[in-house]
Amino acid sequence: MLRVLAPASLLLPLFAVAAPPSQRQVYAMGTRLTVQLEGPAAEAALAEVERIEAACSTWRPGSHWSRLNATAGAWQPLDQEWLQLLDRAQAWSRRTGGAFDPVLRALLQARGVRPDGPGQGSHGCSLLELDPARGRARLLQGAGIEEGAFLKGYALDAARRASAATCGWLDLGGQLLAWGRPLRVEIADPRRRQVPRVALDLRDASLSTSGCSERGRHLVDPRTGAACPNWGSVSVVAPSAFDADVLSTALYVLGPEAGLAWAECNHLPALFLFADGHHRASGTFAALNPTFLSGECP
Repeated sequence: MLRVLAPASLLLPLFAVAAPPSQRQVYAMGTRLTVQLEGPAAEAALAEVERIEAACSTWRPGSHWSRLNATAGAWQPLDQEWLQLLDRAQAWSRRTGGAFDPVLRALLQARGVRPDGPGQGSHGCSLLELDPARGRARLLQGAGIEEGAFLKGYALDAARRASAATCGWLDLGGQLLAWGRPLRVEIADPRRRQVPRVALDLRDASLSTSGCSERGRHLVDPRTGAACPNWGSVSVVAPSAFDADVLSTALYVLGPEAGLAWAECNHLPALFLFADGHHRASGTFAALNPTFLSGECP
C-alpha cells in the first residue's frame, strides 16, 4: 500500500499503488484535490470545486470575496449562497467564543502569514455585516475575509452533492470526505509527518486535522492576535466537511485543555496528538474504535 501524506493536514489516506481509472488528481485551492469517483460524477465534483474557488478565493482578485474585501466599508452585492456561507461561518465564530473567525485577513497580513497586503485593518467577525434581504454585505474598518479555515470544507460538501454518487471519497489538501463505504485512513505524528499514529475507518463523515508542524506557527488566536504554540495537532470527525474544517482550527486555537472540554461538551469526536508522543481523545472519538499504532505512548 502507498501512503500519501497531504501537506496541510497530517492525514494519510491509504490506497493502491496502481491508481484506478476512477481516481483523478488536480490542483485546486492552492493544494491537491484527489477525487475517487466514477466518470461523470468525478467531473461534476471537480467543476463544483472550481466554481467555489472562482467565486470565493481571496487569492483571486476577481472573486466575489476579493471584491468585498476591497470595498472599504461600502456595500457589495453578493449572491445568497455566499451570504449564507458567511452567515454559517459567523455562527461558528460565536459558538466557539471567537476561537474560529472568518474575518481574519488583516491579522494574518500583519503577522506575515499572508504576504499580500499591509495588514493595517482590523479583524473580527463583528466587522462583517450581512444583508440577505438586499443581497449584499460589507466589511468595516479595513477588515477582510480569510477563507483558509472553512472554504475547503464547504467545497468538499458541495462537490459530494454535485457528484450525486452513492459512494466515493474526496481529499482536498488532506481533509477527507468519505461516504457510502468505509475508507481506512491514518493520522500522522505531528512531528514526523511520514509516521502514522492513529488509524480509523471513515464513513459518511469528514476528517480534518490542524497543526503548525508543516508551515510553522501560521495559526493565530483571533481573540488575542498571538500565534498559536506548536504543541501538536487536532483531528476532528464530523458529518459535514465544513464543520470539521472549522472545528479542527477552533480546537487547536483553544488548546488541549479548553479544546477537549469543548469537544466533550458538544459530543464532538476529536483527537489531540502531542509533540511528546502522548494523546488525548474525546469520548465520541474513542467510540469510533480507532487503532493507536504500536510504539506510541498511551
